[in-house]
Amino acid sequence: MARILAVDDSRSMRQMVAFTLSSAGHEIAEAEDGQQALNLAQSGAYDLVLADVNMPVMDGISLVRKLRELPSYRFTPVLMLTTEAGDDKKSEGRSAGATGWIVKPFNPEQLLSTISRVLS
Repeated sequence: MARILAVDDSRSMRQMVAFTLSSAGHEIAEAEDGQQALNLAQSGAYDLVLADVNMPVMDGISLVRKLRELPSYRFTPVLMLTTEAGDDKKSEGRSAGATGWIVKPFNPEQLLSTISRVLS
């Protein structure tokens, strides 16, 4: 299965995501903000990054921009998992390089289906 980096400042959200994904056989690493996620991404390889938009230190859209600057993450799927549902924010995410957008609260089956689709 895939190595996935889950990034969210909410511990309970990271736990729900990690439980859902690890139950499906994925290996999960967690970060609580964009800077911590960027540090992990620079020191290891992940098949997919799942990030919140609104976080301290570095927000999710800034994280996407920074990841896209790294040669090893230029084509890695990055899904935004956020409460932000506005078209402006989605457009900003797309232009930064986000692969997809999932609105919280998430449906575990939808999350797994979306991840399966972007990884295939």
